[in-house]
Amino acid sequence: MNNLPYGVLRAFLTPFLMVLFRPKVKGLRHVPASGPVIIASNHLSFSDSIFMPLVVPRKVTFLAKSEYFTSPGPKGLLKKLTFIALGQVPVDRSGGRRSEAALITGLKVLAEGKCLGIYPEGTRSPDGRLYKGRTGIARLAIESGAPIIPVAMFNTEKIQPTGTVVPKVMRVEMIFGEPMYFEGDSTDLLHLRDVTDKIMSTIQSLSGQEYVDTYATKAKKSSEEDEN
Repeated sequence: MNNLPYGVLRAFLTPFLMVLFRPKVKGLRHVPASGPVIIASNHLSFSDSIFMPLVVPRKVTFLAKSEYFTSPGPKGLLKKLTFIALGQVPVDRSGGRRSEAALITGLKVLAEGKCLGIYPEGTRSPDGRLYKGRTGIARLAIESGAPIIPVAMFNTEKIQPTGTVVPKVMRVEMIFGEPMYFEGDSTDLLHLRDVTDKIMSTIQSLSGQEYVDTYATKAKKSSEEDEN
């Protein structure tokens, strides 16, 4: 993918990011300057995908939900162009064979020596707590051999709550943890769960969030059913 849109957008947005949101970043030195790496972050807001890639000194490719690229109207078009400019790749993350295709795409990004960004929870937290991680991240780490950099985002759910367009101006914070390496049998489901839980535990230790041992998608569905 051509890096020109990414470079232009980064050059345009970074000054505003620094002045308005005054990012406080710790541990950025843990992100390697080159070679395949997986950045695994908690997910509080849509704006996580804006703030975090703009402070990392190398391009971060996210596997973004395909719906972000197909939303209707001017707002949808702007969202699509922003994601393309940020180098994000549309994938269907609804499960089954479609999730397998997303994993293959992620492995391809890593095989090219790039930086892959992942939200192990699979979707935004509905209430600010940290939810159970999907095991796809474990497969990616084991099969690629790439290190995982755990990341904790702070305040983005206050800066841009779900459903809002205009962000609130306040300080955003990020902590990048030390690299984590994993190996073993990527077809062993128990091993994949153990690796994923270790990653989520590390993210939780950085973020201080309350951990919930269920998937965020299930929690969202239960909440919607209760409201109805």
